Amino acid sequence: MRMPKRYGESRRDPCPFCGRQATATSEQGVPVCTSHKSAVLPEMKCVCGSYLEMKKGKFGVFYTCIDCGNLSSAKVFEFNEVRDVSGVKQGPEKKASLQDKNPEPARRSLFASVPEKKNPREIVVRADDPFYCS
Repeated sequence: MRMPKRYGESRRDPCPFCGRQATATSEQGVPVCTSHKSAVLPEMKCVCGSYLEMKKGKFGVFYTCIDCGNLSSAKVFEFNEVRDVSGVKQGPEKKASLQDKNPEPARRSLFASVPEKKNPREIVVRADDPFYCS
């Protein structure tokens, strides 16, 4: 049975620093939790090596690469280290309590390597086979 969406449940943004639900917006326009409101994200790089430009759209923050095109923030945060470069430090007791209270959820890798097949099959392609020769 299909349950209708309730108000406010259609989109939930995680904080890129700690993984909790984002309730505020940083100076850069990134949705963050209240403890990271003054935090600043570093420059992000693409898989191809070029720098990414942060943009804000209808569905939230996304990044643009000159070579690869548009990338979602989840993919970008996956292959870049997300750390605070603003210089504002939190107390060590506050960090420890946040980690104990709500550990960062394990994220699945979108670029995970495919495991090798142990017994590859050999396929014979003939010249008169219409499916393989075009």
